[in-house]
Amino acid sequence: MALASSDWLRGSRAYKRIGASRLALGAVAFVFAALWAFGALSAMPAVIAFLLTALAILFSRETAVEAPLNAVTVDSHSIADQAVMLETVLAGLPQPVIALDVHGEVLAANAPARAVAPALRRGEPVSLALRVPEVLDAIRRAIASDVPQRVEFIERVPLERWYEAIVVPAALPGAALQPPARLVLVTLDDLTPLRRVEEMRADFVANASHELRTPLAALSGFIETLQGPAREDPVARAKFLSIMQAQATRMARLIDDLLSLSRIELNAHLRPNTRVELRGLVRQVVDGLQTLARDREVEVGVTASADQVEVLGDRDELLRVFENLIENALKYAASGKRVQVTLAADSVRNEARVAVRDFGPGIAPEHLPRLTERFYRVDVADSRAQGGTGLGLALVKHILNRHGGRLTIESVAGQGATFTAVLPLGATRAKAN
Repeated sequence: MALASSDWLRGSRAYKRIGASRLALGAVAFVFAALWAFGALSAMPAVIAFLLTALAILFSRETAVEAPLNAVTVDSHSIADQAVMLETVLAGLPQPVIALDVHGEVLAANAPARAVAPALRRGEPVSLALRVPEVLDAIRRAIASDVPQRVEFIERVPLERWYEAIVVPAALPGAALQPPARLVLVTLDDLTPLRRVEEMRADFVANASHELRTPLAALSGFIETLQGPAREDPVARAKFLSIMQAQATRMARLIDDLLSLSRIELNAHLRPNTRVELRGLVRQVVDGLQTLARDREVEVGVTASADQVEVLGDRDELLRVFENLIENALKYAASGKRVQVTLAADSVRNEARVAVRDFGPGIAPEHLPRLTERFYRVDVADSRAQGGTGLGLALVKHILNRHGGRLTIESVAGQGATFTAVLPLGATRAKAN
């Protein structure tokens, strides 16, 4: 009877201990979430601080409650219990986290950490799975000095990725842990998206500066010429002024495209909700480009659905999409002498598709994946001669993304290319009268 009473008491206290631990962990999580939300802590320090506090709460409650009741049970199961608790705590964290003992052996690791280093095994040295000299040196320094370490490293296989490792030594106090248990937490933060953005920004600034510098240099040179040798030469003056006007127009277009791209990216999270009828819009663009088509001796054909095709969108932005696609076909594939624009609605997929096909030389396969990159050109000299800014297809892609659509590009060498803008249909489609 006394044994049953003791078991009941132990079970009752264990239940209360679990409830108190959950309450304490919930309060700690709320505090750190509030600090992160109000900007007092960044995400990574908040996660590490919460992890250390959670481990301290769990370990202290485990040892403080169990030791007076059954010290033998705590001693025999402490290692297994600690490993289970570590695995449980780490499993709830989104970042890759590895817990090590002071000998550098793995105590626990969560699923994101095993995705980064699949060879992680409990009880084995971390050096067998994470073969990164910078991180291993940081772990040794943290163990030796008891001071947190921070280091960045690059994984080049199978893909190039940047990581930041934060190594934090921790002591977990407890009544049954004398001296206090020590472990090392290794948190890995994937810096690849940030690095990619930094590279894109640097490339963008460099390309934009180069594209603006070229017409500015031409304008400066011709101004100097007009102020000097060509001052009294009406023929040269007329020629140079014509070139200067073309360069100024090119620069204005580039600035306009840059501002448009910036505005679209700023509003990328806002989906347009105005109904736009595509048949009339496409015909308006084709009619507006007839002068360019006649100059290039290109015939533009339009095939449209008999029904009205409506989408939810921004009319001016969609006008820009079709202008860019059809104008590109007229400029860069004029040798085919024909451009076909097809508008169709797919009620099964609930999509509207506007395909612009040219019959020019086509595009080599290696260029297709990069055509929508900013300032990427298949032929730089030809693009500049045609007055292109290198931003047209980037604008098309970003506008379609904002509308919940996409751009597909198909090309066969010698048979032309097809650029297709795909947009989700509006809620209803009305029959044409």
